[in-house]
Amino acid sequence: MTQDRFRIGFLPLVDAALPILARELGFAEQEGIDLELVRDTSWATVRDRLIYGHSDAAHLLAPLAIATTLGLDRPAVSMAVPFVLGLNGNAVTLAPSLAEALGGKGQLLDSRTSGQRLAELIHLRAQEGAKLRFGVVHRYSSHNYMLQYWLRASGVDIARDTEIFTIAPPFATDALAAGEVDGICVGEPWNSVAVERGVGVIVNVTSHIWLRGVEKVLAMPASRVEQEPELVHRLIRALYAAGKAFVDPERSGANAALLARADYLDGSADLIERAIADKIKLAAGQEPVSIPDFMFQHREAANFPWVSQAAWLYAQMVLAGHTDKADDDYAAAQRVFRPDVYRAAFAGTNVPLPGASAKLEGGIANPMGVGTIQGRLTLGPDSFFDGRLFDPEQLDSYLDATSD
Repeated sequence: MTQDRFRIGFLPLVDAALPILARELGFAEQEGIDLELVRDTSWATVRDRLIYGHSDAAHLLAPLAIATTLGLDRPAVSMAVPFVLGLNGNAVTLAPSLAEALGGKGQLLDSRTSGQRLAELIHLRAQEGAKLRFGVVHRYSSHNYMLQYWLRASGVDIARDTEIFTIAPPFATDALAAGEVDGICVGEPWNSVAVERGVGVIVNVTSHIWLRGVEKVLAMPASRVEQEPELVHRLIRALYAAGKAFVDPERSGANAALLARADYLDGSADLIERAIADKIKLAAGQEPVSIPDFMFQHREAANFPWVSQAAWLYAQMVLAGHTDKADDDYAAAQRVFRPDVYRAAFAGTNVPLPGASAKLEGGIANPMGVGTIQGRLTLGPDSFFDGRLFDPEQLDSYLDATSD
């Protein structure tokens, strides 16, 4: 079989697993793709490599694909997201002295309690003339928007009482150790690296802020999707097969060893396997604790690009002051996510395909069967920690209620 060469850019994070496993376990080759992976150290570089044709697709922050399409901070380039690489998988890690002031004694507090306590500390710091400083991996990242959602809902005036800086994931632990920031919101394994070094304590995880929250995606120029649909379909099928292998508990050790290699994450296989197994050490000297669904890479249509997820991200961009609300931009943001391409890739297979392209985000409290055009599908809870709902048809009322 002739192999089509295809390059994907990525950062050294556990949620880059699906492209890595698609290559290493032969799923891409089975689909006739010679998959080449290009590692970078910052999301800006991954994005630029993609825009200027040095890669064909990217393991990318979901909101960065939207920001690129909207032309935020740079000339617009239309992006397409036909496949979600994973949900959640990030954590909020604070300097040990600050984490101790929150309490918890080695266990994660519920997000309401920890958020309220953190808000009190932020207010006290502000009264002393100082702001709490957080590091996130990119201005347009799920990390930033999840962190801001948690703080805002906990009563924090983010603009007045905090400072949020951008730090590339591999350097987040160093920034925390140097005291440049008081806390970081980053993906694994970098929270665990901070814990192992004794410079950070994990106080929250993004799955406890928004369960099933969208995180990394497969992004590519929209023109590429239209020009080579058959190749894109084969790539999506290879990534889906890699997702099945990633969530196989009998493969977790082998998968971690692959990801830990020098050309991929170049890190500890033990730390990587903990993330895969949803077992996270919160503080140095403690045993790992089970955090169900810490990472969510495959089950329950986790890889399906729900348009309502893109809509939620756009709403957070507006609330963060990163863009002004505009109907045309809102429509463009939702068009970035391509459920139509995902469905076309799996037509006639045994992969369950949702009948709807959008849903009420945060509206599933218990496992619920949903309508499909193929197969059967049950979706698990997707709640926000504060009980809010997001209806993509009601953007204005959502924004108004948040601003009150």
